[in-house]
Amino acid sequence: MRAPSELPDPGPVADAPRGNWVDRFAPAPSRPYLRLSRADRPIGTWLLLIPCFWGVALAAATDAPRLGDLWVIIACTIGAAVMRGAGCTWNDITDRHIDGAVARTRLRPIPSGQVSVRGALLWMAAQTAVGAALLFSFNSAAIALGLLSLIPVLIYPFAKRFTWWPQVFLGIAFNWGALLAWVAHTGSLTAAPVALYLSGIAWTLFYDTIYAHQDKEDDALIGVRSTARLFGPRTGRWLGIFLMATVSLMTLAVLQALLPEANPLKLALALAGPWGLGWHLLWQMRKLDIDNPEICLRVFRSNREAGLIAALFLAAAALA
Repeated sequence: MRAPSELPDPGPVADAPRGNWVDRFAPAPSRPYLRLSRADRPIGTWLLLIPCFWGVALAAATDAPRLGDLWVIIACTIGAAVMRGAGCTWNDITDRHIDGAVARTRLRPIPSGQVSVRGALLWMAAQTAVGAALLFSFNSAAIALGLLSLIPVLIYPFAKRFTWWPQVFLGIAFNWGALLAWVAHTGSLTAAPVALYLSGIAWTLFYDTIYAHQDKEDDALIGVRSTARLFGPRTGRWLGIFLMATVSLMTLAVLQALLPEANPLKLALALAGPWGLGWHLLWQMRKLDIDNPEICLRVFRSNREAGLIAALFLAAAALA
């Protein structure tokens, strides 16, 4: 029997963008590990990174941008890439038997035999080490908060086995950067970043429910739970609830952070963030067809632009 590294490359997985840099430029031996980290599908890294942008921008808007904020942005950018990779590696280790039974995921590196479980564990450890080095460059409060984030990361892959709401656990893990970046700037937590964090969780429920509709038929066959299966034809109603929660909680975060001292221009720019994000989510709902996997994937990927709208307005407020 051939070792995993000797197996032929089966090509890109089903949901990877065609012509991505991993398939075009990465050396062949590295491709299975890069695919294991979802480097060929960068949308997840963006969705992990954007709440970090929100957190540091809103924190800077409360007083003034600092030179150290540039390092927070750089460290969070690199950290989002490596920790998303480590999280995806952990997810694929725990889900290797499930992934082999789902059409969209059966060509992932572990179920297809390209990477062994031992190799995946070593790759996960290497990525985590890079993330830890970046985390320890922050203040002590941010370090403690970053270490605490490992708990939801470890739990998330198992959530779909015991709850219909695994997207909540994803949201808890994926939006931790809003808290971390705020604390990296300020050194402490207040109500504003907590509201921002809860807004991010609602946003994750929105976009990951859309994403989960791609797999609902396979998930039903193998008994995997998701909000897509739970909501079914009522998905539109629930997406509307998540949209309103996202906008309302981010608006609350802005008001808590900036009132009563902020000048009107700063406040207006910051409030344009959640409302711009909300309009994009409304556009997504108009485009969505939950029974068309290609449209679901396309709409899901557009959440990079949705999240960046809020980030850009919050950054403008910080500079105002």
